[in-house]
Order: sequence, then C-alpha cells, then structure tokens
Amino acid sequence: MTLPKWATGFGAQVIAGLIVGLILGLIARGGDIEWLSATLTWIGSTYVQLLKLLVPPLVFAAVVTSVANLRQVTNAARLAVNTLIWFAITAFFSVVIGILVGVVMQPGVNANVDQSAAAEPSTTGSWMAFLQSVVPANILGLSAGTGSDGSVSLSFNVLQILVISLLFGIAAVKAGRTAEPFIDFTASLLSVIQVVLWWVIRLAPIGTAALIGRAVANYGWEALGSLGKFVAAIYIGLALVIFVLYPLVLIANRISVPGFFRRVWPVTTLGFATRSSLGVLPVNQRTVEESMGVPREYASFAMPLGATTKMDGCASVFPAIAAIFVAQFYGLPLNMTDYILIVLVSVLGSAATAGTTGATVMLTLTLSTLGLPLAGVGLLLAVEPIVDMGRTAVNVTGQALVAAVVAKRERIIDESAWDDTREDTPHRVAAL
Repeated sequence: MTLPKWATGFGAQVIAGLIVGLILGLIARGGDIEWLSATLTWIGSTYVQLLKLLVPPLVFAAVVTSVANLRQVTNAARLAVNTLIWFAITAFFSVVIGILVGVVMQPGVNANVDQSAAAEPSTTGSWMAFLQSVVPANILGLSAGTGSDGSVSLSFNVLQILVISLLFGIAAVKAGRTAEPFIDFTASLLSVIQVVLWWVIRLAPIGTAALIGRAVANYGWEALGSLGKFVAAIYIGLALVIFVLYPLVLIANRISVPGFFRRVWPVTTLGFATRSSLGVLPVNQRTVEESMGVPREYASFAMPLGATTKMDGCASVFPAIAAIFVAQFYGLPLNMTDYILIVLVSVLGSAATAGTTGATVMLTLTLSTLGLPLAGVGLLLAVEPIVDMGRTAVNVTGQALVAAVVAKRERIIDESAWDDTREDTPHRVAAL
C-alpha cells in the first residue's frame, strides 16, 4: 500500500521524531538511565551546533549575493520598510494578547513561590547595548569568551554579520565590473552552503527526537510546581498568537492558512525542540524560499533580521505576562499607563535584546520601564526552559509569516509554490 505524501514527507518525519523523543525522554527519566539521558543531550547539542555552524557563511553569502541581485529590483527600500512595519504590527497584537491573558488569568495572584528565589539577572536589556551590538567588533562578527575552566568559546552576532554583509554587498555593486569575480564567488559559495545545509536539515528528525528527549528527561513535570498557572498562561497566550492571530493575518493577505502551516510546521516543531531562532534560521530561510516562493533576494535580508529582532514569543507574549506576574506577586497594581508602556516596549524594544540574549533580557527591559523589581526575574527561572520551547516555536513561525506576507503584498512571491492545492504539500524542500 502506498502511503500518502503527507505521511512520508519531511514534516511527518519531524513529528515522528517528536514522538520518539518523548518516549525516550520518559524512559530515561522514569528509569533514571543516565547513559540514555547523556546520549540524548550529546546528539541534540551536536545537531544545534551543526545548524549554528552554517549561520555565518549562509548569511554572508546570501546577503552579498542578494544585494548584487537587488540591482534589478526597484522596490528594495520599500521591502525593508514594509518588513519592519509587519514586525511591529504582529508584535503589537501579540503583546495585547499577552496582556489580556495575564489580566484574565492573574498568574501572580496567590502564587506559592518562595520569595527567596528572587534574584536580579546578570544582564539587562538597553538601547545602548543594541547600538553597541550593531557595530561590528571585527570583520567576522565573532566574539570570544573564556570559561571558568580556562576553555575558550566563540560566538557570533548575526546583526553584525548582517551589517558586514550589507557593506560588502553594496561595495561590490559600487566597484562595478572589477567586483564581478567576488560576486560570482559568493554566489558559488551560497550554492555549496545550500547543499551542506540540506544534509544537516535531513538530520532534523533525529535531532528533534534527541532534543525533546533531553527536555523530558531533564525537566519533566516537577519543574512546574507552583508556577504551573504561569506556564499555562504563557502557553495559552502563545497558542492564541499562533492559531488565531497568525491565521487572521494570513486570511487578510489571501494566503492559504492550511498551506502555510503545513509548510512551516517542520520549522515550528524544530524551533520548539531546539529553543534557538538562530539555530533554526538556515531551515527557516530555505523553507520560505523553496516552499513558500519568497524570493531569495528578499528572504536573505528578512530572515536573518527576523531571527534577531522578530520575536512575538520572547519579546511580546512572555514579557507581558511575566511583568503582570511580577506585579501581582509583589502586590503592585498596574494601571492603563503601565499596560501602554508594556506595549511600547514590546513593539520597539525587541531590538534592544538582539545583541544580548533571549527573553530574560527583554523582561528586564520591561520591568525596569515599569519600575517593577528586577529581582522578580529570579522567580521564573525554574520554568525558563519549559516556556522557552513554546516561545521559540512562535518566534520562528512569525518570522516565516512576515516574509510570506510582505512578499505576497509586494507581488514578488512565486505563486507556483502554492499551486499544489490538491496536496498543499509543505515539503517542497524535501524534494530538492
């Protein structure tokens, strides 16, 4: 018997990986099998590392090539402006959803959290940190750090790499014919990276199984404890964004809702498992290009930018509900002005976290703006990994959504990518 295409495609394989990982995680946790837990951790970490490995060369080659190709596009500036506008629109409605959920559910009321857990975070968000992070520290956009054991680790800043790539791309265009070999080289490099990227993407079901298994084995349900209501509020807010707000945006822009979600679902589940927007960036960018028909010239700009600044989960839903939780926990009432400030910080402030890390920094920016105790951040650290999975899933889905919407509105999307109405297959990528 021949199985339907959807049952054998890439998305189905990723979902199967989720199920297998859940089972393995329960076995490792229930039987206290350390070797299984260690194996899942190693495989999952290695897979995320492989994905992140490709981010710097992918962004550089894709952006330089795209800038060169944008010579033939007359509306490049309008594309950039519309991208930022749609970032703000979806962030606005996401944070409003977060506020409504927080007000209705009141997660901080009667929360049995030990106040001794309160502790101020080591890093906080600020606009100055954002401005400093945009200026490249070196030509590669890399930074190094040393651990307590003397080990040296390297990290990269995608915004810096994006700035460097834009500068090189513009300079290559200005240089004229003498820069054609350089442009040809980056185009060839991009083709090679795309092949290697597909090899890594094909490992996604295995990586997903390991990452989910590790999460179940390490966290389980015990971590929820007295913060169960807070976690429930976060996931309800995230669900409303991804299953109500996003479909409404798609409908308003005449994009197939089932078609979009079937195409993006492997990216969503991978984001849930990896907890890394940057780690999912190569997969997400390839998906919007090959499966949704978004031109590479535009996707090469929008997707890296979105992976660092477009975070409806981390920068909108989470800080809104978390700020309300902290205020309720300390018995500090919030008025309409405070809620307006939450909206403003969420819509404008996500860029301030781009040079640092994650939702915790965004939360500190929100709390400091409202004058709430920064020590409240420590109250929520116990469930940080659990809520981060859902946040990242929404982040990466929203990034793909904006790219598809802007491309559709600007009439540069390849409609043939959506022509398969019989299957609405999400896995054009898998056929490459």
